[in-house]
Amino acid sequence: MNYKAAIVSLGCAKNQVDAEMMLYTLKQNGFKLVDDPAKADAVIVNTCGFIDSAKQESIDEIIELGKLKREGKIKAIVVTGCLAERYQNDLIRQLYEIDAAIGIGANENIANVTLNALHGKQSALFPDKLNLPMSGNRILSTPPYTAYLKVSDGCDNCCTYCAIPMIRGKFRSRPIEELIEEASDLAAHGVTELNVIAQDTTRYGEDLYGTPQIARLLRELCKIDGLHWIRLLYGYPDRVTDELLDVMAQEKKIVHYIDLPLQHCNGEILRRMNRRGDSQSLKALLQKIRSKMPDVVFRSTFITGFPGETEEQFEELAEFAAEIRFQRLGCFPYSQEEDTKAASFPDQIDEETKQRRADIIMEHQQRVMADYCESLIDSTVEVLVEGWDRIAECWYGRSYADAPEVDGCVFFTSEGKKPVIGDYVNVKITDYMGIDPVGEIT
Repeated sequence: MNYKAAIVSLGCAKNQVDAEMMLYTLKQNGFKLVDDPAKADAVIVNTCGFIDSAKQESIDEIIELGKLKREGKIKAIVVTGCLAERYQNDLIRQLYEIDAAIGIGANENIANVTLNALHGKQSALFPDKLNLPMSGNRILSTPPYTAYLKVSDGCDNCCTYCAIPMIRGKFRSRPIEELIEEASDLAAHGVTELNVIAQDTTRYGEDLYGTPQIARLLRELCKIDGLHWIRLLYGYPDRVTDELLDVMAQEKKIVHYIDLPLQHCNGEILRRMNRRGDSQSLKALLQKIRSKMPDVVFRSTFITGFPGETEEQFEELAEFAAEIRFQRLGCFPYSQEEDTKAASFPDQIDEETKQRRADIIMEHQQRVMADYCESLIDSTVEVLVEGWDRIAECWYGRSYADAPEVDGCVFFTSEGKKPVIGDYVNVKITDYMGIDPVGEIT
């Protein structure tokens, strides 16, 4: 019997790459892949377990799929990903909907585990997380013109609030030659936008070559025919070198977009987070980046309500955000994650205060983003065409300022030739809607 399988992948793009490799494994083992979980015999939930809200999203998804299972629409639910790795056997004991749970080190076994689950055999496999496949064939779940290139996995930064090192294991990079081969294959199959990802992209290669090699990797990627945009995500401020900035400034294929999750700016809070720097050093770094790339778009994230954060320290963070004017910013209340160092810190802050502080920063950020859109009026931007919006009755796509899935888009009209999805067009910005620019093809 040819069973049908679907994967629901939650969380970050790094998790999505794991899901794409599992899709390939399932197909190679005779499963028919379907997009709609309700039409599948087995559904694999590739979970996120980073913070409370992500864990709850994963649990809610499993519960909803359990309803489909009780209705007879699906036969088996298999859970993998970070939540399964983090809680292992506890997960399958507490959620009766689950037929099998496996850790990330068992992803290569996904076909056998799923088949066993369909035959009524419950599985719980949690081998060494370092067995997670770092490379291999995958079936893209992104549109055909864009893809993620995961250059490493795991993390050694050990920020005190973060469970990722416990979940994903130690930092480990893939060889440059392997990455260039994968990127070349993606480009040969129509990918024009490559998004470089890892838990810490700026550390790439340190374990293999003695020093970080992200600048070298980017230079090599730029030599690949067919790639048009190369985007760097998930960097770490301490490892942004002059060499990296020079490569970003010089290579035309690398978009002037840099994702640096700063988390805070107060020196004492950063020290307690096991991070380095303070407002002064971070401002100097961001000013240096802007001096080399005046049109750079910054993406960052902040945490409010870290244990012991005073009102004065929060105000310093809010003023820092207001001064820098990040074009892209997310701010999240601190999540007290069990088994992390910060979870046992004194002076835990109540949920209402944490959320109020995050809301203050994000309310101001809405104005910053609107101002950014307004600054684009009368300029012409290059846009990657992604589709037609039936509600707005116009086309939409992304500029270099918009990373896939996490940022906004550009809406535009075309009076002449119908745009082709996946093509790059020039759009003159005439207005904005909310926090999205609006324009017309030139």
